[in-house]
Amino acid sequence: MTTRLSIRHTFSRLALLVALALGAVLVGCGQGQEPDQSALAACSPTDAGLELPDGFCATVVGDTLGPTRHLAVAENGDVYAALDRPVDGHGMVALRDTTGDYTADRVEYFGDTGGSGLRLHDGHLYFGPHTAVWRYEREGGELVPSGEREVIVTDFPEQPMHDAKSITFDGSGGLYVNVGAPSNACMEKRRTKGSPGQDPCPELETNAGVWRYDADTQEQAHPEDGTRYATGIRNANALRWHDGTNNLYAVQHGRDQLHSFFPDLYTQKENAELPAEQFFKIDEGDDFGWPYCYYDWKQERKVLMPEYGGDGETVGRCDRFEDPVQAFPGHWAPNGLLFYTADQFPDEYRQGGFIAWHGSWNRAPLPQEGFKVTFSPFDGERPTGDYETFAGGFKAPDSLESGEGTTYRPTGLAVGPEGSLYVSDDAHGRIWRITYVGDQRN
Repeated sequence: MTTRLSIRHTFSRLALLVALALGAVLVGCGQGQEPDQSALAACSPTDAGLELPDGFCATVVGDTLGPTRHLAVAENGDVYAALDRPVDGHGMVALRDTTGDYTADRVEYFGDTGGSGLRLHDGHLYFGPHTAVWRYEREGGELVPSGEREVIVTDFPEQPMHDAKSITFDGSGGLYVNVGAPSNACMEKRRTKGSPGQDPCPELETNAGVWRYDADTQEQAHPEDGTRYATGIRNANALRWHDGTNNLYAVQHGRDQLHSFFPDLYTQKENAELPAEQFFKIDEGDDFGWPYCYYDWKQERKVLMPEYGGDGETVGRCDRFEDPVQAFPGHWAPNGLLFYTADQFPDEYRQGGFIAWHGSWNRAPLPQEGFKVTFSPFDGERPTGDYETFAGGFKAPDSLESGEGTTYRPTGLAVGPEGSLYVSDDAHGRIWRITYVGDQRN
């Protein structure tokens, strides 16, 4: 694992003026502002608390908004975020900058229930509450969509965990929905020490995979009106279609509690590091092996889950399932995925994948990890080389154990019309805008 210049790089106002004089022009935020009118406000002198590579800076678009999950940015720069829990009875928030300083001065809440998935597609705002996918027509330059709510998919099961409905679209009318597993490892008694895994796992019939639906057809019911596109995926909050490769990708949350359920097989340190968080390239019909197998990033192979007779080394049936294209240490909790296809960032970022890591409780009592945005360069359909930390500074020093306190937890990712990267946080409701302004070290 490598870290790419993950040191705090601050830009003073004088440096930004010099950048403008040298032609490091910032593109406007979709509101028709000239770059020279807003450059000083484009980036905080302290990078808005983030640790970024040289040449990048950040500003806070909105703060204390509620538990902001996935994001979308419209062509005019309006920002939309799903709220995991309603704020004053509303499950989405819309933000607009009318002054050109890249900070929202108009904030409006709408919708009547919380959710996680959110995307703009073909003139509509699609929203994923926990048991459905809805959409709203967004006309002209209106901030809050005025169209009536249309139910696109319904009847997703209510479940005690992993109910976030992440959504993405291909270029052929397909809507893809993450339907997480309602359990940790499909045990006969959920999260109960000594309980064996169910074999076959009945949850795979309606959960633990990605389903494809028609993006424009209303009142589709899960699962009968959809296609199970891929299975054996425990939970993929981070789900995105890559237009550059014409392929679906996801990053999976790995299972929990290896040590607490199997202390004779796994130490607390192994529990913190295993299993890998897996980055999948998904083709129709793929099976990635949950709940029977997990991926060990140290052994670089899938091994049997202990609920199914595994001992941390036995491969068994796991050689029949698809491997990830990249693996990360355990319990970083991937919640957002985005492929960069804009042209503001340097060429090395084109077509590569950004992942927002939320942080997880299951490393305790060891220090929590995650709380960052990583970047994986791509060559064609797969990552090339190692991943690197792109944005850090989300985790506060006083929250190493719990992951709470003043820590921010990256969740959603979006790209603005000018090519800036937007990042949401669901702990304090902050949204950042990260911009490339050029290297000012010379």
